[in-house]
Amino acid sequence: MTDQTVAATVPTAVDGPTAPGRLRSVGRRVGAVTAVLPAVLTDGAVLAFALWTLLYHAALPLGLAPSSTFRIWLVSCVVVVLLTPPLRWWWRRRAGRAAPDSGTPQAADTDRGTGTEPGGEPPGRTPGAPRRWTVPVLFFGVVAAITAGLAGTPAGDGLSWWVPASAGAVAAVGAVLLTRRTWRVTPATRPPTPAPTAAQSAYALLVSGLVAVASLLIARNTPDDVYYVGRSVWVAQRDVVPLNDFLFSENVLPAMASLPPTASIEVFAGALGRFLDIHAASATWYVLLPVLAVLAVLALWRVVQQWAPRRPVLAFTVAIAFLGLVAGPDAALGTFHLPRLYEGKGMFVSAVVPLMWYYLTRWFDDRSPRILVLIVALSVTAIGLSTTAAIILPMLVGGAALMMTLVGRWKAALVAGVAAVAYPVGAVIVTQLVLGQGTATGADAIVYDAEYTYRRTFEVGIVGVIGGLALWCGPLLVRRRTPALLAAGGTLTLSVLLVPGVLEWLAALTGISVVLWRVPWLLALPALVGLLCTVWLPTGLRAVRALVGVALAGVMVASFAGYATPMWSERSWVEVHDRPTWKLPQHRQSIVFWIDGLDRPDGFLLAPDTIMRTTPIVTSEMRVVLPRDFYLVEYDLTSQFAKDRLLLTRFANGAPADERPTPEEVAGALERVDVGTICVYGGNRHARQTAGELGYVEFASRRVPGRSGIVVCLRRV
Repeated sequence: MTDQTVAATVPTAVDGPTAPGRLRSVGRRVGAVTAVLPAVLTDGAVLAFALWTLLYHAALPLGLAPSSTFRIWLVSCVVVVLLTPPLRWWWRRRAGRAAPDSGTPQAADTDRGTGTEPGGEPPGRTPGAPRRWTVPVLFFGVVAAITAGLAGTPAGDGLSWWVPASAGAVAAVGAVLLTRRTWRVTPATRPPTPAPTAAQSAYALLVSGLVAVASLLIARNTPDDVYYVGRSVWVAQRDVVPLNDFLFSENVLPAMASLPPTASIEVFAGALGRFLDIHAASATWYVLLPVLAVLAVLALWRVVQQWAPRRPVLAFTVAIAFLGLVAGPDAALGTFHLPRLYEGKGMFVSAVVPLMWYYLTRWFDDRSPRILVLIVALSVTAIGLSTTAAIILPMLVGGAALMMTLVGRWKAALVAGVAAVAYPVGAVIVTQLVLGQGTATGADAIVYDAEYTYRRTFEVGIVGVIGGLALWCGPLLVRRRTPALLAAGGTLTLSVLLVPGVLEWLAALTGISVVLWRVPWLLALPALVGLLCTVWLPTGLRAVRALVGVALAGVMVASFAGYATPMWSERSWVEVHDRPTWKLPQHRQSIVFWIDGLDRPDGFLLAPDTIMRTTPIVTSEMRVVLPRDFYLVEYDLTSQFAKDRLLLTRFANGAPADERPTPEEVAGALERVDVGTICVYGGNRHARQTAGELGYVEFASRRVPGRSGIVVCLRRV
């Protein structure tokens, strides 16, 4: 073998890296991108939607068409994306010149760090928090959880709510004292939280993708869609933001006081549908909803990963199972997740609340200007989703700021408080001053007491006990220092609100009774439920600790499956389809499209209430007598306006003989409301006969798709 042969067979630096080396390099790059992708997606979405909301609010007084605002937003997003790399380079170069000899690398903009939580000690057990302090807090927390879960059940018959409220308050105060002492005696680590690994982030991305697919297949028949999706349909078809009522009138009557035009999500969906040239309902349910599902899941993952002292993937899995298995027809958090994310309030509680806790944790640890910008952007996003943000965010941030003030970080707490609540509260105040809208009245202003408020969100029985353990014991399970401190602040805030009489007093003082049943939303409850499986055990065997964690997770998931109503159950008002569908009963959707295609005379459409409730979701051009009776509380139930609509709806529904209105009453109401078309089911012979006697003639009929019976339409002549 010659020297030339040897040289030819030995790789040199000129030849570059070998194939395995290149693969490893590519693998590392892919892993690095995967690890930060949840942060990039959620932070990017927060900034993008905050920009949309700001543009939308600026366009309102100018009367700018939503389609124009949407195009401006798209161009702005592109410009921001193009400017981001040079701005990041400039910022890093500036930071490098400011501290060239620091001896430590500059902090990355994404989730960072490889540090680990000090092990070997139970939750809440540090050199500054003796066991004799921890045990009483856990005791009162367990008592509060058990009694709160039993309240409202046969086993807790006669149990006064003062028992769980008092025990919970003691546990919350104890958790505040423990976490404060722990924060003071535990040295800060840098970085304070391990960064997510590529495998962990890949799992979160996989779960979010599966949830997005599921969002296309499940359909919840939600009466609120009359307003939320109906508003999007109006915007898509007319390219106008309805500042007045658009359900009972052609944007003429005063808007509902409980639903000011502050929220931008419905206008975004309508503008998106108009831009893509598809129906607004399709844009909402086929395009927007899967994206929102991904973001909501990743938001939950980020706070779990930030707060979990160990086993974050397991805790995240339990949290997702909690949302999927604990739903039902009322107000459990699962009902506001996947089935209702496209309603702004669903996205607020499912994504904004977890992200706000995450950002606040990062802000109090790092005081990074970038995180402060994200807090401001998230607050703008929150009010763009729901006016509930103006109520819940001050409570959330107030609890966190109180805790940071207790450890001497009052300046950081003040800055965070202003950043998080200034825009939402200011937007609501400006809306009330400019549009003159007040608070809701009637049925919408009912105040639910503390016990019922707890049951609506936390459930009862074993599920309520698990939720109570997450609430009152969670701060002792969260990662030490800032996460535990903030969790204790949230627990204290909600515990005070759950004391009997506090919600009633707050309603009387502020007039915000319409949303007070939502106060449990201030907690990232699914995350705290998931963290129950991260409990520490006093053993040196890591395998035993891990096995116990898995066992606890299995017990909780089994409890959810056995004692709660899953998201996909009919008892949750949900239908599961084998293909993507609109979130409507399919036969009603088909009937409305058919009626909309008929040659109808001018005037309102009178039909059974379920058909009229579906109509605004299909078209804004066909006006109905009563889109939803619940909204009549805004227009005085004793007025002729409301009485006529309720009477005609009872007539079209086919009321029992002793409840039927007389022909004279029907005739007067038909004339006052200006009903041009009446469509009823064929079995309602009384309505068909009476309408014929009053001068209406049958002109169309068809079978109800997938059902027995027919629909008959009569027109005014």
